[in-house]
Amino acid sequence: MNFLRSREWLQWVICIFIAILLALLIRYFIGTPTVVKSVSMNPTLVEGERLLLNRMAITTHQVPKRGDIITFESPDKNSSSLTATYHHAPTNLFSQFFYYVLDVNKTSYIKRVIALPGDHVVIKEGKVFVNEEELQEEYLPEGTLTQPQNSILTDFVVPEGTVFAMGDNREFSKDCRKFGCIPFEKIESIVWIRFWPFSKFGIID
Repeated sequence: MNFLRSREWLQWVICIFIAILLALLIRYFIGTPTVVKSVSMNPTLVEGERLLLNRMAITTHQVPKRGDIITFESPDKNSSSLTATYHHAPTNLFSQFFYYVLDVNKTSYIKRVIALPGDHVVIKEGKVFVNEEELQEEYLPEGTLTQPQNSILTDFVVPEGTVFAMGDNREFSKDCRKFGCIPFEKIESIVWIRFWPFSKFGIID
């Protein structure tokens, strides 16, 4: 009897372990729910809204398109180069698991892709120009002005292997204008679906 009971407990433990493993794999490689926690993407995304993030595109190494809303690991606050820098990576396997898989002590930003590798970006007179053409940003409220946040990132070419991204709420968004372009490997997901509030349920264009 004790043997059967022990075997039953072991089966439960194995089932629970497999369920947790599958949940972690789905969360890390396929899709992750999240909550908007800042005003940087107003009015497109509002604090408290709940989103489903698409990790498949990043898992399969697809380059985000201009206009995609992405999440990425927060970089150093200031950069003296065109590419964002990172000096706070975990140093061992245990801390890497908690940081990258469970997102413990990790901060991520959510911004919109404005320019891709090789694009020439100019920010002047409150406007954004990509490859010598003014960027038409219908998602911004009328009258929105885009101002530089870093003298290096006013007239530049997006480095290979990176994207240039900004928040829609330009005045209250700290983004690539301040800390530089984001390396592909630091991009975590593409925003996919808003599932809360239900009145705004749908795919994020």
